[in-house]
Amino acid sequence: MREYKSTDIRNVVLVSHGGAGKTSLAECMLHTAKATQRLGRVDDGTSLLDYADDEVERKITINLSVAHLDWRDIRINIVDTPGYADFYGDTKAGVRAADAALVLIRADAGVEVGTEKVWEFLDEYLLPRAIVVTRMDKEYADFGKVIEQAKDLLGGPIVPVQIPVGVSEAFSGVVDLLAMKYYKYDRSGSGAGMMQEIPAELKDRAREMREKLIESIAECDDTLLEAYLDGKEIKPEAIQAAYRDGIRTGKIIPVLCVSSYFSVGTQQVLDLIISGFPNPLEISGVKGRKPGSDDTVEIKPNPDEPFAALVFKTISEPHVGDMSIIRVFRGSIGEGSEVLNSTKNISEKLTQLYTLMGRERREVNRLMTGDIGATVKLKDTATNDTLCDKTSPVVIEPIKFPKPVVRDAIRALSKGDEEKISSGLARLQQEDPTFAMVVDSETKQTIISGLGELHLDVVLKRLKDRFNVAVELTKPLVAYRETIKGKAEAQGKYKKQTGGRGQYGDVWIRIEPLERSKGFEFVDKIVGGVVPSKYVPAVEKGLVEAMEEGVLAGYKVVDIRATLYDGSYHEVDSSDMAFKIAASMAFKKAFLEAKPVLLEPIMNVTVTVPEEYLGDVMGDLSGKRGKILGIDSKGHLQVVRAQVPLAELYKYSTTLRSMTQGRGMFESEFSHYEEVPREIAQKIVDEAKAAKEEAKK
Repeated sequence: MREYKSTDIRNVVLVSHGGAGKTSLAECMLHTAKATQRLGRVDDGTSLLDYADDEVERKITINLSVAHLDWRDIRINIVDTPGYADFYGDTKAGVRAADAALVLIRADAGVEVGTEKVWEFLDEYLLPRAIVVTRMDKEYADFGKVIEQAKDLLGGPIVPVQIPVGVSEAFSGVVDLLAMKYYKYDRSGSGAGMMQEIPAELKDRAREMREKLIESIAECDDTLLEAYLDGKEIKPEAIQAAYRDGIRTGKIIPVLCVSSYFSVGTQQVLDLIISGFPNPLEISGVKGRKPGSDDTVEIKPNPDEPFAALVFKTISEPHVGDMSIIRVFRGSIGEGSEVLNSTKNISEKLTQLYTLMGRERREVNRLMTGDIGATVKLKDTATNDTLCDKTSPVVIEPIKFPKPVVRDAIRALSKGDEEKISSGLARLQQEDPTFAMVVDSETKQTIISGLGELHLDVVLKRLKDRFNVAVELTKPLVAYRETIKGKAEAQGKYKKQTGGRGQYGDVWIRIEPLERSKGFEFVDKIVGGVVPSKYVPAVEKGLVEAMEEGVLAGYKVVDIRATLYDGSYHEVDSSDMAFKIAASMAFKKAFLEAKPVLLEPIMNVTVTVPEEYLGDVMGDLSGKRGKILGIDSKGHLQVVRAQVPLAELYKYSTTLRSMTQGRGMFESEFSHYEEVPREIAQKIVDEAKAAKEEAKK
């Protein structure tokens, strides 16, 4: 297989709102370039890129997928990504691996909320981009309206470089405004456009739009702009060079149009990628650091320097093991090389190297700077790890994955499956950094969390299919806390006499509240040895155990000072156990007399919504006992900052999407504990008592 120089590689990621046709366009590009023999269709389940069983079944992209093609002697690596928010982890990974992006927008729907979100991902890495307006063959397709909407909602120097010829079912090709030629397609799906003269009825409009395009290009270069303003003739080569520089620097965002179903316009998309997008040596270096240090370094794309690559995706395959997909940012690597995993400071051997065509792997001898490839059977390497030359260790800045926003508890449907479930979920967590699994030490529940309910559905289906175990979802219990608002004291006397030696422990305990988050403080105020010092640790242990068990509703007690100030003992019958039990008895009595209250976890919540939904969202948050802390503007979006009890956020992701037609997003993180309102607290206590009684039966 041919080895490509870094200058002959283009890495492009396809991003969009769900359903805009990323995978369909990728299939068209592959077929047009004759990288595939047939045009894969998502709806028919024949897509090369959406090959996983759950993707075929749901007819959506769930996993990042990679393929490549050759076009005019240039290697184009295509990274196809999910468009649904539940799978944005793979979208961000794909963006990290690419050097430029195609942003797809539906001609019949316009800019959708997912378009705005992926645009932010591209801004994070300053990726050059072009907009591709898809579904031009559909009813209500409106190229001009999409462009105006994109300028309004996305911003930036968005400029059409084509005019569609025909609308909806009559869409037959495009006018290239730079070449001033009409490319007519026969709609057979071949992707081959025949160059013709521009139809007479479009010539005036084409000349007018070309003039605007040339003006935009001239603004990218001072010399060119001066010549343009002076009315001088500008050579086509100068225009092309300025156009390419404008795209690479983000001064121009070209807009093209296609019909993926009929492969109309695909050829011009491929031409744009090789002529307008940067090669891997033209991008700025990626950020990194020296292992074991916070000193930042820039990792420049140089084929002659030591190897450095980032694992941006891990795929677990039943009969092969984990496959690590990597982007080489510096140097090159050959098959059989030993490298350093600098993230974990371990050695790994790259026994085999591959390029990818969806599910298919093609073995190669070497990966160069800019290459996207894969390796298998690494011992301890996971997504976001850096692989590098041992002589020049560096850690590449990791991908900032979205944080989980939904959580559920799970329960095994069959007894004895717990260990298999735990190991299966751990494997899935290693494969997907946006999925998390923990066992809550307080509620004893296994909690899974992800980016949405669909995300968790997919994870649990994979758990069943791959590891042959099934679970059911239940509502997560909230880890409430118990504390007091007043002072109280009580005696705890434990006296038990049986045949032989008895048990005797007697203590007086005073309890009082501490400031929030101060935990527990034990004070020994015994004088005169009424409780021998050797039993004092047992008293403290009894208090700690009683606090762990809780008094009101079985939740952990916090923020209390307990003072041991009196008691008595028996020379023969006293023991550590007796004093531990006596302390627990005294604590429980005093607690109930010290104005006990329940505390609940409060979350910091950030909700981002279009302005038209702001009132509904704020009303809903207030209805969830939320406190609005502030509202900030972010372009045409509004960002609401609030504090909301965790108990009120169950299924909030679904509620928000429904309320905002899918355009709202939120993040949350723990803030503090706060007192539960009395009427709600009483209900929680009653439910806890009922559950305890039920468990005894």
